[in-house]
Amino acid sequence: MSATNEFAGKTVLVTGGSRGIGRATVLRLAAEGARIAINYVSREEEAKETLADVEKAGSTGVLVRGDVSQPDSAQAIVQATRDALGPIDYLVHSAGMAVVEPPDETTWEGWKRTMEVNVDGTFNMVFAVKDEMVERQFGRIVAISSTAALRARPSLIAYSASKAAVISLVRSFGEAWAHHNVRVNCVVPGITETEMPRTHMSPESLQAMIDVTPMRRIGQPEEMASIIRFLLSEESSYMTGQSVAASGGRILLPG
Repeated sequence: MSATNEFAGKTVLVTGGSRGIGRATVLRLAAEGARIAINYVSREEEAKETLADVEKAGSTGVLVRGDVSQPDSAQAIVQATRDALGPIDYLVHSAGMAVVEPPDETTWEGWKRTMEVNVDGTFNMVFAVKDEMVERQFGRIVAISSTAALRARPSLIAYSASKAAVISLVRSFGEAWAHHNVRVNCVVPGITETEMPRTHMSPESLQAMIDVTPMRRIGQPEEMASIIRFLLSEESSYMTGQSVAASGGRILLPG
């Protein structure tokens, strides 16, 4: 539990909360007493395991299945969270997807679905919570982008474009509602120990990326969760519309 108990008794909705960075964030905030809604779309067993870990930490959690890419589903995710846990204080939007295709073989279907999940999903979830946050004059939102948004990724054309769009959305959202005490920020992870690099990259490609990372290692989901926690907390009270890169030094944003 944090010294200030800042998250104790507060409601956090984490999309994509059954695995990877989302799961690490769920567990980090549950350990500090937050009530957690774990959104997932297909990984039910992993979601159940995450919920069990939340309960082991002595916190309260619920599972909320739903597809963030569809506006009605996003609204239903938020309503189910409210019904179970009360008004939503914090949203961590971690749900996302990637399609790896050679650039000459990029398909409309892959492009469209990636944009639906990564861009539409961000818009849908933020708009599903923002009215209540504005009315209550309190809200903290963190979205997850990727360093793929900042570098050329020929085999990830749709993913790279979608994650760049997330950064742009966060800038606009952050300015739009700052005067309502609703802060919106973004984490931009570099290569992180999640399913995505292990599934979509060969061991040789992964090692090559690690070799050109100044810290010479892969990031851990728990490290990203620490940054998310900071951006949700009042320790970052003068930050909104910002994107924070965590890439072991591989990506350096302009100062």
